Order: sequence, then C-alpha cells, then structure tokens
Amino acid sequence: MSHHLSRRQMLHLATASAAGFGLAACGSGGSGGDTAGADGDSGRITVWSWTTAAEALRGVVPSFERDNPGIKVEIQDVGEPAIWDKITVGLASGGKGLADVLHIGVDYLPGYMEKFPEGIADLSRLGADKHKDAFVQGLWPTVMGKDGAAHALPWEVNPLGLFYRHDYFEKADVDPASISSWDDLIAAGPKIRAATGAQLLGLDKPGTTQDMDFFQNLMQLQGAFYFDGDGKVTLASPAAVQALTVIKRLNDGGLLADTAGQGTWKRLVGQGKLATAPEAAWAVEYMADKFSAQSGKWRVMQPPAAVPGGGRSAIVNSTYLAVSGTSKRRKAAWRFIEYALTKPAEINRMFSSGGVFPALKGAYADPMFSAPHPFYGGQSVLKSLVDSLASGSGTTNFTSDYSRALKLASDAQSQVLLKGADPAEALKAAAAQLAQQTGRQQAA
Repeated sequence: MSHHLSRRQMLHLATASAAGFGLAACGSGGSGGDTAGADGDSGRITVWSWTTAAEALRGVVPSFERDNPGIKVEIQDVGEPAIWDKITVGLASGGKGLADVLHIGVDYLPGYMEKFPEGIADLSRLGADKHKDAFVQGLWPTVMGKDGAAHALPWEVNPLGLFYRHDYFEKADVDPASISSWDDLIAAGPKIRAATGAQLLGLDKPGTTQDMDFFQNLMQLQGAFYFDGDGKVTLASPAAVQALTVIKRLNDGGLLADTAGQGTWKRLVGQGKLATAPEAAWAVEYMADKFSAQSGKWRVMQPPAAVPGGGRSAIVNSTYLAVSGTSKRRKAAWRFIEYALTKPAEINRMFSSGGVFPALKGAYADPMFSAPHPFYGGQSVLKSLVDSLASGSGTTNFTSDYSRALKLASDAQSQVLLKGADPAEALKAAAAQLAQQTGRQQAA
C-alpha cells in the first residue's frame, strides 16, 4: 500500500486508545448490543478504508455493481489512524454506526475478535472456507476466531525485504550476495561507512515513536513474536534476545543512526546517509516516489537472517476485509469482499492503482510481478518479494495485548541503546511486566 513511512508508528499511537475502549467494552459484554444484524443480500452497503486503499476499492465498484445487480457500494475514506478509533468505538457500542465492510490491520483483527466475539461476522457460514488455500501461507490463522470460523479475508500482505544502496555496496567493494545474515552485514558495515560516510540504518533510539518494526522483523525472521500461538508471553525468548542483541551490536559499532524527530528518517535517506532500509513490500513505490533523485541506486535483497543459517523470509504485516456483525446486509457485504479479494483481475487492478500488495496467490501470474523497475536499476523487485513468500512464513499472533507489549519492548530497546543495558536482562524485566499487566503466562 502507498502508506506514509510512519504507517506503523501511526497505528501504534492509535493502539493505546483503541485498546482502552476494547478493555472497557469487554467487561460490558462486548458487541452484543441491541442492534441485531441480518443477512440481506441486496441494497446499499458501505465500506470503511483509508487513502489509497479506499481509492483502489472504488475501482472495483463499477464491475461489481454490473455483475451484482441489486447491490450498491459506497466506499468511505475514513482516514488513518482515525479508522481504528471509529471501528473500536463502534464495536464497543454494540456495532452502532459501523460500516458493513471494515478494512482492518493485523494489529487489530485478533484483538477485535477476542474482545468483541459477535462484532465481526462469521464468514465461514457464507462460504469463506473454500478460499482458505488461495492466500499466502501464514495469513489464514489470523482470520480464525475461537469459534473456529473465518471472520475476514486477507487483502494485503507485506513480505520483508532489505532495500540497500547498490552504489554504496559497490564503492565499499561489498558483494550483496555475500550477505546472508546480520552478522555478515554488521561485519561489512565499517567498510561501507568508511567508503561512503553512511551508517547502515536508522532507529528512533529514545523510542519517541515506538520504532519497533526492526526488532519485530528480526523476531519474525526467527518465527517468533511478543506472544506465541497460545498467547503466552515470549518477550524474553532467545529469539527476542537475539533480535535486541543484533540492534545493540549495530549501535555499539556506530552503524545505527538516531532517527528521533519528525521526518528524520526521510531526511537522512534523502541526504544519502543511510545505506540500507529494512522495509516491507509497500515501500517499493514509496521509495521510488519519495527519493526519485536516487533512481538506479537502490536494490532489494532478501532480508539477512537474524541468526546465521536462519530463515530469510517474513510477513511483517497484513490487512483484511471483514463484515460487521451488526450489518443488515451481511450477504451483500460478503459478496463484495469475495469479489474484490478472490478475483486476480480485480485485486491486480487495485494493486496497480493503490500499491496494495495482494495476498491472493493467483494474482502473481500477472506480468507486472516480473517486470523490471527503473528505480531499482531494472531489477524485478516485485518478483523477488513474491519469491520470498514462496518460502513460507509463520503466523504472527498480535493478540489483544499488542499495545502493551509494544510499549514495554520499546522501553527495553531504549534502555539498551541509550544506557547500554544488557538485552537479556532488559527483556526479562519487560516480559515479567507484560505478564503481570495482562495476566498471561510466560512461555517456558
């Protein structure tokens, strides 16, 4: 998706207030409310999304309405992060005022299903299960509620890549093919800095924006996250300690720039002061658009493994379309979701207009996914990202307590970067706090 670079930070800022609404609603019976839904299959449905994704969905409407007479669709650009509070408030008030179709990020979907079990409609009974194998591996478990039913369909998937300055690597005589782990890149970092003056990458060291994507990426490359599949706390796991240790080594070696402050990352990249950028698929067009003066200088490789010999693929985030449980036209809403997300022609039309990297595997046969990209020196960037998806990726369990985990992990990272704290000790303390705050057990 053509997001602002701070997409994840914006989500994180919204998460705290959203989680607060969710906790309050949980004690009052969730979203049962007094507004019953219905399975109407005709009439007008509304869809909530944001910015370029909303515009992409508008492109589907004419063909959908032509093929589904009797259903009219209104796409509403609610904005981001406003959409998260609107959905959460709506669910907490029993579903009142919600759109029929909701565009939801992986950060929120598990929490919504947990705290508002009636708030997101059961799509399995409408036929969603037949599409289970149509999407990239690792996404379907996220849509499954505790009732064993699917409550959404995947739309966007974001495989991780390492964007890097090809010209800097050449100048430093560093062969990208020799980089298979972060150990390799850390070893090459001083050569790159000496030859170009650039540091490897940037992080908001004091955590003013809870800049935790890189830490999370390093865990996801190891098949881990803040919580395991059972919801137990894994913030002090060996994978988490390894992730924070990599970050500490980068910082101790003078290879990590501080990007605290609004627009600092963008400014440093624009000035050529960062040699790499670990980012997801949405950044392909973002980089080309924002740094057009650097055309031909960037390339994308598989992310280095967090541990030597470890995995080099990860899905770092994703988004979904769901139906409100209180929608009066649930069948009509489902028909729109199914039409938009399971037809390669439609989802690729949206990808072309809005940059939403599709989760539908059947979309990748389109020639656009193997086309050379001029900004990346003619590299077939999209193909490299599609190929990384073929390696498979574990499911990330965000849970309803993601915001708490994020805050505690961010504090631990800042302690390590600013005060030289030991990663294992900082994470051990953070994990204990997370378990205490959430009532969750720590994994063995």
